[in-house]
Amino acid sequence: MFVLPMLMAAITHARQQIGAPSILHYNKQQHAGGGQTWDVDMDRYGILYFANNEGLLTFNGQSWKILPASNHTYLRSVKVDKDGRIYVGAQDDFGYYLPDENGLLRYTSLKPLIPSGEKEFADIWNIVLYENAVFFRSNNKIFCYKNNSIRVYPTAGEWRLLCSTPHGLYAQDARLGLMKFVSGNWQPVAPAIIPQKLLITAVLEGEQDTLLLFTLRNGIFKLHHQQLSPFKTPVDDALQKDRIYCAKEWDNDQLLLGTAEGGCYILHKNSGAVVRQFSIREGLQHNSVRRIFTDNNRNIWLALDNGIDMVRYNSAIKQIHPDQHRCLTTYTARVYNRQLYIGTSDGLFVTPLQDHTDLSFQDNQFRKVTYSDGQVWGLATVGKDLLMTHHEGAFRISGAAAFPLLKGIGCWLFLPQQTRTLIGCYNGLRTMSTEFSPVRQVNRLFESLRFLTAEQDSVIWASHPYRGVYRIVLEKDTTLRYTLYTQQHGLPSGNNNFVFRVRGRMVVATPSGVYEFDPIQQRFVPSSWLFPILGNTAVKYLTEDAAGNIWFVSGKMPGVVDFHQPSLQKPYSIVHFPELKGMIVSGYEYIYPYNEENIFIGGEKGMYHINYKKYKQPKSSPAVMISQVNARDSLLFGGYLPASAARPKKLPNAFASFHIEYAAPSFGNNMEFSYKLEGFDGEWSEWSPRTEKDYTNLPHGKYAFSVKARDNLGNISKAASYAFQILPAWHQTTLAKSFAILLVLILFWCCYRLFITQQRRYKKEQARLILHHEYEKERLQYDKLAADIRFKNKELAITTMHLVQRGKLLFNIKEELLQTIQKITPSPLPSFKKVLRLFDEAEENKEDWEQFSRHFDEVHNNFLSILKKRCSDLSTTDMKLCAYLRINLTTKEIAQSMGISVRGVETSRYRLRKKLEVPADVSLYDFLLSVQGA
Repeated sequence: MFVLPMLMAAITHARQQIGAPSILHYNKQQHAGGGQTWDVDMDRYGILYFANNEGLLTFNGQSWKILPASNHTYLRSVKVDKDGRIYVGAQDDFGYYLPDENGLLRYTSLKPLIPSGEKEFADIWNIVLYENAVFFRSNNKIFCYKNNSIRVYPTAGEWRLLCSTPHGLYAQDARLGLMKFVSGNWQPVAPAIIPQKLLITAVLEGEQDTLLLFTLRNGIFKLHHQQLSPFKTPVDDALQKDRIYCAKEWDNDQLLLGTAEGGCYILHKNSGAVVRQFSIREGLQHNSVRRIFTDNNRNIWLALDNGIDMVRYNSAIKQIHPDQHRCLTTYTARVYNRQLYIGTSDGLFVTPLQDHTDLSFQDNQFRKVTYSDGQVWGLATVGKDLLMTHHEGAFRISGAAAFPLLKGIGCWLFLPQQTRTLIGCYNGLRTMSTEFSPVRQVNRLFESLRFLTAEQDSVIWASHPYRGVYRIVLEKDTTLRYTLYTQQHGLPSGNNNFVFRVRGRMVVATPSGVYEFDPIQQRFVPSSWLFPILGNTAVKYLTEDAAGNIWFVSGKMPGVVDFHQPSLQKPYSIVHFPELKGMIVSGYEYIYPYNEENIFIGGEKGMYHINYKKYKQPKSSPAVMISQVNARDSLLFGGYLPASAARPKKLPNAFASFHIEYAAPSFGNNMEFSYKLEGFDGEWSEWSPRTEKDYTNLPHGKYAFSVKARDNLGNISKAASYAFQILPAWHQTTLAKSFAILLVLILFWCCYRLFITQQRRYKKEQARLILHHEYEKERLQYDKLAADIRFKNKELAITTMHLVQRGKLLFNIKEELLQTIQKITPSPLPSFKKVLRLFDEAEENKEDWEQFSRHFDEVHNNFLSILKKRCSDLSTTDMKLCAYLRINLTTKEIAQSMGISVRGVETSRYRLRKKLEVPADVSLYDFLLSVQGA
């Protein structure tokens, strides 16, 4: 009587949906925190906060940061309020972080507000926001922080729980049971739990004033009007064994339970039936779930005893594991007779299908098809039969068993035709009739033929990864002739060419795009309709769905050309699936587009399922944030508030190099970014998955860095911006420029003054040179005149000496003549009187004097004329004496020249001094020189 319910419960517990959402792992090597994470919450900008053994972890979708607790102890709890305060609970301390104007988190401890005598406590295990107050729970006290003051609620025994529901705040006292906060005090609401010694770990609202109480070791209970009753589920035994750590309402009709040893359970809220379980077996890092959090995109975050996991529960992409105990590689899939078949690296698996349009929601009842052990390569529907190609041959599937059609020869695929079915094998081509008559070898071509497509019943195209493309003509069922096409026939390469049939046309996927055969030129050319769409990218797989969309694999990532979703002025859009990049089987790519909600893609670890209808549904535009700005190793902006809210920074000129990081808090999605630095970049950059940008040697000026995010469906976020200003260097400031201009003007003025001074010096020098030249000219003239004077003086002296000599000679002749006459007797004197008179006339020759005086005045600046003007009573004899004295003749020479005695000369000198009124103390020579100077 009790066996059947227990068996049904076990079956219900065991069955889960075949499509499992992907799980992203974040271990301590990634986030640099400790292994244990105790709590998690999210702010309004999409940044996640984790209470970790090493402190407060933050995650914006791209990068992790850690802020150690103020007293360097463990953080046990975290909660974010609507104003952006991040409340944290540590050991012997609690408080909040708040971003400052630069987006940096600053911690404020609330411990100083605790009344004296109440400041001793241990760990803060829970933080709850309730009615504009913040409640912090330690084991012996609950603190209520409101209006910048703290009220303390001690316990009679031990506070074991603190949580809230939409209709109340609840706590568990070890002695008084479950308490509710009413009008500022705690009142018992469930004394019935005291005798049973239940340890409550969560309280949720149920139907009709019922509370759901989740206990650590005793399962789930309902509390209605203080009446306690068990809430029966098919997994009660498992929940009691696994121990419930936390619980959360999910999707209004489901419950999320975190356990100590069984991972995370999802239960129906009303029936308690298991929807899904996530544990190590399903891919979690650890089975101990400390806290559960769900974000706005319906991702489930699990704070684990060792790591952090995110379950992408709402994702349109799921993973199917036909063998729940092994992650088998999958190569093919087929829906046949309301059953789903999946071919793996170790056999063919099948599960029945229920009435779900999205097949990933089917119950997991996979079982292996008998006699299918080994590598399964392909499935094909031929007529009403399902056929399988296998490493060990070809098989027909009937029910849950495989029956051989060809054994001992590895087969790749079936190619059905009107009168026969072709089989591409490891060593050539095989044929069989539609009645599955014995399979026959087709001779003359023994290559491995993994890719086949038909042009006509008798014309087949095949490709070999390292040979090229074959055009095969079947002459009979057992013979063929073929032509091999390589690079010489237009193919871009002889390797990696794959033939497919798309929209009734044979096409070749090559490393340089999609090609088609031109029968007129007898060579391959780029496809006239697919090449303009996919370009010259390397394509490895092509197929089409019932709606005419083209599915392909390129760059180890699947994609689709959707002709029903135009974009960017094109009649189609190209959608890639970056979530599956690198997860498909390289070299054995496979896509089975059963319908719009069920796309199956072969993977290295199970089969991937895409609900394309859900995937392409319009989503809210992604968000983007600037998460960090550094300049010269200085953190300018921390990213914990919108960059536009930060105060624009004015930075010294030395801060000319910047490192900027940005992120899109769209967890698990592959985003691309485009950026622009206004004031430096002319246009937005190309889209790139990079999440950082560096700028170096920026000139001074005002800048604003902006970044946008785009998801793989083309949705673009609003731009996030961060403004800053680089101040000019001291020599680039207005004051410095003004000073430089002033300095230039002063320098110009100094140069001008120097120029003027130089001009003046030049002119002065020129004048001096001219004067010197004039002086030299005059000096030369003077020297010439002096030379002339010396020459004339010389001539004058010669003339004077000539006169003196002549006078002396005449005087001597006259004396000798007189002496001779006197000796003759009788004296002949009378006879010589005429001769003597001639001597006297010769001595007094006026012509000689006039010539001498004229010549003398030319040489001595009209000396005689000036002297005559000064003393008009001077006689000719006086004038001669003055002239002789002027040229400094001796008294004797003067006497001889004048024909008188020396005594006569002295007497003439005396008379001359009297006439000239020469003072006694002045020599007559000096006086005569002064007359010349005048």
